[in-house]
Amino acid sequence: MAESTVPVTQQEESTIPATRDTSRCVVPPVDIYETPDGLAVVADLPGVESKDVDIRVENNVLTIRGKVIARENGDRIYAEFELCDFLRQFQLSQEVDQEKISAETKNGVLTVHLPKQEAAKPRQIEVKVG
Repeated sequence: MAESTVPVTQQEESTIPATRDTSRCVVPPVDIYETPDGLAVVADLPGVESKDVDIRVENNVLTIRGKVIARENGDRIYAEFELCDFLRQFQLSQEVDQEKISAETKNGVLTVHLPKQEAAKPRQIEVKVG
C-alpha cells in the first residue's frame, strides 16, 4: 500500500494540534502488597523529591508522576546519562476508598496506601451459643 503525502503550508502547520508529547518518561518498577486494610503500592522513584511527586485519581485511574530535577555539580563537558521523569498508572477497583488514599516517600521510594471500602473489608461473625 502506497503512502501518500500532502504538502502542508507553514500557516496550516501552525493550526494542526500536537498529537505527541515530546517528553520522555520511565515506567518505575513497583511492588503491590495486600494488607488487612487494603493495598500498598511501592514504587522506586530515584532522584525524585517528595515535593516533585504528583499523585492523582481521575475516572478510577491512579496516576503517579515523578519529576526529576537535574542537579549539576559543575559544567558538563560530556554526557551519556539522561534524566527522565517517571509515570505509572493503575486502574482502581470499586473496593478502593478513593477519599482515603495516602502516600509517603523516603529515600526515593514512594508508598501509596489504597484503603478498602468498609463494605469490602472482611469481618468476623460472632457465633453465639443457643
